[in-house]
Amino acid sequence: MSTHSDLRLALNPNFAWTLWNTAKGGSERIAIVERDVTTTYGELLERATAVARALVQRGVAPGDRVAIFLERSADAAAAFYGTLACGGIAIMVNETLRSRQIEHIASHASAKVILTSNEMLKRLPRALDVSASITLVEGIGPDEAMEPLSRVGGDYAQIIYTSGSTGLPKGVTWTHANLWAGMRAVSSYVRITSADRLASLLPFSFDYGFNQLLCAVNTGATLVIERSPVPQQIVATLRTERVTVLACVPPLWLQLLTAPDFASPLPALRAMTNTGGRVPVDAVRKLRAYQPHAELFLMYGLTEAFRATYLDPSEVDEHPDSIGRAIPGSEIMVVREDGSLCEPDEIGELVQRGPTVAAGYWNEPELTANVYRPNPQRPAGSPDSERVVYSGDLVRRDAEGRLYYVGRRDRVIKSLGVRVSPDEVASVLHDSGEVREAIVGAEPDEVRGSAIIAHVVLTEGGSVQRLERFCRTEMPRYMQPSKIHVHEELPRTATGKFDLRAAETAIQGRLAGTGA
Repeated sequence: MSTHSDLRLALNPNFAWTLWNTAKGGSERIAIVERDVTTTYGELLERATAVARALVQRGVAPGDRVAIFLERSADAAAAFYGTLACGGIAIMVNETLRSRQIEHIASHASAKVILTSNEMLKRLPRALDVSASITLVEGIGPDEAMEPLSRVGGDYAQIIYTSGSTGLPKGVTWTHANLWAGMRAVSSYVRITSADRLASLLPFSFDYGFNQLLCAVNTGATLVIERSPVPQQIVATLRTERVTVLACVPPLWLQLLTAPDFASPLPALRAMTNTGGRVPVDAVRKLRAYQPHAELFLMYGLTEAFRATYLDPSEVDEHPDSIGRAIPGSEIMVVREDGSLCEPDEIGELVQRGPTVAAGYWNEPELTANVYRPNPQRPAGSPDSERVVYSGDLVRRDAEGRLYYVGRRDRVIKSLGVRVSPDEVASVLHDSGEVREAIVGAEPDEVRGSAIIAHVVLTEGGSVQRLERFCRTEMPRYMQPSKIHVHEELPRTATGKFDLRAAETAIQGRLAGTGA
């Protein structure tokens, strides 16, 4: 990047400049490949400019929220950069969500506009009931050139909705500075350049899946989008499109390992990255055996801080169960309940500080204060201005500084690489009209990571078959229970709360009694 560009970014660190700069440096380079359709950086910039102009015409001002409900595509990428260019705050909505989840996000964030398409609206089981203006990308035509509006690093750029341990999804709020820091850190240690071709297999609404787009656009690399869930088709695309960097979550890695063609080396592949959960050690061994020429980066991250740790590929064979060390520019602390630092191999909570730590949760001051707290290691008497993120994850650090994931403090379920709130699942079950009482838990599952298990008491005349159909209609796949166990009544604790552990024990006893 030129000195002029560096000065311009210092004065106006709007993250949309990554697209503007890359396109101006090579407009004919291929930005995105979607099967037989390619989009150049020049075309992507033209589309983003048109989106920005259209949003301004619809009254979007700096700081307004724009929900983007589009299939993972060049249109979705243009919608994101166009939103940032006009000063808006982008919300990438998972394309598998149903009407109720989209309505919650739009309402909670007070979205001004929902950018979507006729095709996406047709997929919904019912029309959206929102106050936001629904704008179709089909109706956005070419417009005159523009440059991103002036922003400062602390201005909000994006809200990513993710389920917490209780209640409905919460919006993690990232600043322009967070995006710059996170993208640069990952690009540096994975060594992404304009020569790379990055696979896009994960949703843009997922910070890890979205990071493939950010890193590609910043470096001028090519993003190869594959939407098929079939492992054999994914492997065929990796080979045909000469993908060099492959990012997956554990359930997807396990699926790819079942594809016979994945056991044969992919010559162009130079890097594999994982986050969203721990890959089983035997699967790590297979990945190294099947693609020995490709470096494997085992990573850990939380939406609340973009990315936290990575294990250097040179250490993977000897420490396949480690999540590594802090990413460049960040610090990871392992702390006790009182905030003091743990000794080597002592289990404590992972706390992260640094430029990727997000601003907090949108419209959730109490939750923000609970998770984003003062640095427990700040010098006595120093100003209390920095906030670190308490992850809720328990880890340990070995004598050489490598970190190992132990478990979570709360009840959040990781299903198909996505964090799911048991309470949100239970809420949808109740709305079916088939359920009188419900509690939701999970059990280990080799493919899903965790399989969601629902324990219910049906209403009079309630039907499990109708309940299952309701779940398929009203929930994305990662939220749908794998099993629904029916009880005559749900056990309770001494304080009157539902007792999940007792319900699980009762089911195990019932299955044992039937010989199942």
